[in-house]
Amino acid sequence: MILYNKGTGEYQNFLITEDCFDEYNLGKTETIMCQGNGYMCIRGAAEENYPKKTANTFIAGTFNKGPGYEPTELPNTADTFSMEIIIDGKRFFLTEDNVIDYDKTLNLKTGELTRTFKYQTKDNLISFEFTRFVSADNLHLAAQRVKITPLNKDAQIVIISGIDSKTTNSGEAHFIDDTRRFFEKRFIFTKLTTTQSKIDFFINAAHRIFLDDVEDHTLPQPLMNRREAFQKYSFDISVGSTLTIEKYITYYTSIDNKNVACEDNEKSYLILKDIMGEGYEALLKESIAALDTKLWSRDAITIRSKNEFDQLAINYAMYHLFAMTPAHDPRMNIGAKGLSGEGYKGHAFWDTEVFLLPRYIVQNPEVAKSLIEYRYHGLEGARKKAKENGFEGAMFPWEAANPEDGEVTPIYGGMDVYTGERERIKTGFIEIHITSDVAFGVYSYFNFTGDQEFMDNYGYEILLETASFWSSRLETSKEDDLLHITNVIGPDEYTEHIDDNAYTNYLAKWNMDYAVKCYNDIKANRPEVYARLAKKIGLTDEMMATIAERASKVYIPVPGEDLIIDQDTTYRALEEIDLTKYRNNVMGILKDYNLDQISKFKVSKQADIMVLFLLFGENWSNEIKAANFNYYEPYCLHDSSLSFSTHCILANDIGNTTYSYELFKKATTIDLGQDMKACDAGVHAASYGGIWQCVINGFAGLRMIGTDLHFNPRLPEEIQGITFNMIYKGQTLKAKIEKEEITLTNLGEETVTVFVKGEEVTLQNGLNITR
Repeated sequence: MILYNKGTGEYQNFLITEDCFDEYNLGKTETIMCQGNGYMCIRGAAEENYPKKTANTFIAGTFNKGPGYEPTELPNTADTFSMEIIIDGKRFFLTEDNVIDYDKTLNLKTGELTRTFKYQTKDNLISFEFTRFVSADNLHLAAQRVKITPLNKDAQIVIISGIDSKTTNSGEAHFIDDTRRFFEKRFIFTKLTTTQSKIDFFINAAHRIFLDDVEDHTLPQPLMNRREAFQKYSFDISVGSTLTIEKYITYYTSIDNKNVACEDNEKSYLILKDIMGEGYEALLKESIAALDTKLWSRDAITIRSKNEFDQLAINYAMYHLFAMTPAHDPRMNIGAKGLSGEGYKGHAFWDTEVFLLPRYIVQNPEVAKSLIEYRYHGLEGARKKAKENGFEGAMFPWEAANPEDGEVTPIYGGMDVYTGERERIKTGFIEIHITSDVAFGVYSYFNFTGDQEFMDNYGYEILLETASFWSSRLETSKEDDLLHITNVIGPDEYTEHIDDNAYTNYLAKWNMDYAVKCYNDIKANRPEVYARLAKKIGLTDEMMATIAERASKVYIPVPGEDLIIDQDTTYRALEEIDLTKYRNNVMGILKDYNLDQISKFKVSKQADIMVLFLLFGENWSNEIKAANFNYYEPYCLHDSSLSFSTHCILANDIGNTTYSYELFKKATTIDLGQDMKACDAGVHAASYGGIWQCVINGFAGLRMIGTDLHFNPRLPEEIQGITFNMIYKGQTLKAKIEKEEITLTNLGEETVTVFVKGEEVTLQNGLNITR
């Protein structure tokens, strides 16, 4: 069972605990207790081996493509945290019958994972304490410590530990085992090279051994075999004495930024040698301090709620957003499973712009800028995809890996269990709203930060090229004089091959209109930018006039007499079926129907119209929002992990705070709840951004309307207050939201203007304003 209330004092609402060992559900805590720093992430797998154990270690941005139909994916690199422990000649492993007082806890505030228990052998009782961390201070460093104490009698203990390069991605081997060797008889070095992308990995490991806190300098026995390099230690431990094994690990790659890479990777063990001299506790302390500086001191969100779990949930989401985000390198983005598992191959989706980017735009704009720069670096791949499909401009890939690669959505998924044929994946071909989602990310970042340099260097080019794509993608119709977009998949992926999807059409028109506005601005006011872009992408008045004209003719569904906006041209005419048994059974409908059958039913994975309201809600009245929420929500199965948070915010907007809070609770337990199979393949990364949005955009009511920042909070009954910091137009603001009032403090140097409950408010340095 997962426990949430173990933390006290400074760790209250920061500890997640598993209180019993369950060999058949290892994936749950492997995932939710993974540890990372944005550069690398290591699943919270046990040190000892089990048939269902998944020991993943991922380094951001190191994609490799397998042969044939195998997709581009993040390769699972060498496992360094696993070790074999032999006690009195018997291999150590746990069962439900030989473990006492089991406790596995991730401390979100410190980033340390701890596992303690007593292990019952035939004639002895052994105390174990495992701890580990991935450093927030040194992106390349991880460390672990194992303490073993015989309690009833003396014990012979053998430890076999090192670098295991036999790892695969569900059987797909992505590495050539290039070099394995030992330095100074203590340091293990391995060089691996990816098979297709030819990225080198340089991995080092070394140990320090202590007997009752006295360091033992006995040299280990080296063990070298195919794709593995280990060290073997043997000790006779007296009853009551403690054997401590500290292990220090570094990972480097040949694509590391120069400011973080080791200059001579063949000698990178020398860096590890210096590092490990500090010891586990000192290195952990440095990591904790860095995690506090990078996350908790600057970005923590305080929720005063009747349910303490709400505070734990936002702490959990914030920790994982830190662990999965490659803030160090604009060539990289956030995968749909972060770096926590093999699901979705490490690929980035629209999730980044719509669900994850807002957290960084508001609280850490430097990271937000890096994530959007990734899309800029992907323009060539997006142009390639557009050209291959017969269009102009930039058509961003539905799934992205290396930015220059363009589309990496697998063409085929699994096998049909009855026909044996490969199932074709359609999203990479027709889920095209990602292009305007990327443009919306640029728009949102610029409006909140006012970063003109970013727009000059990156933003305008993205906006103009995406608008050019949409202009070329629009289609004429014999039925009217308007332009249409046919044969697409919208955010609701249970509706395929649809025409005039409201979300897709609306954002396409917005993208084109906004690009024309930006074009007119740079031509009139930024001649150097205009000249550069005119030369680079062929900007002309004629081209932009065409985009403006075509944008004016895009078909946009409007509310009818019943106030409903058609999700697409056919949705409301689809066959209705009884959805009762699928409403609380995620993906349960797929057990009874395939996607072709589902697309003929009036059922949604998530409702497109709700996501449209999430992005541009100011353009519709609450009456229209309520009518559409009440119409579409009963047909929505919330099978997308993005759905609960979106509906939560919209329910709050229309005044249904009770249901909004219920949806918020469901969003917080997608991974963190008691379902032991919810996240075996990795976390639902975007849902953590969704949790942040529920709290900040929903309950606290922070929204950008055009270029203006608005606060219109509506707290549900359970929540008394929310406090958080943000960086708006370069100024740090502190917001304290209470039931009856809002207090804003400008901690920056310059004056900014915001709107509080519709009233324009000027915030000067150091002043509190309460409304």
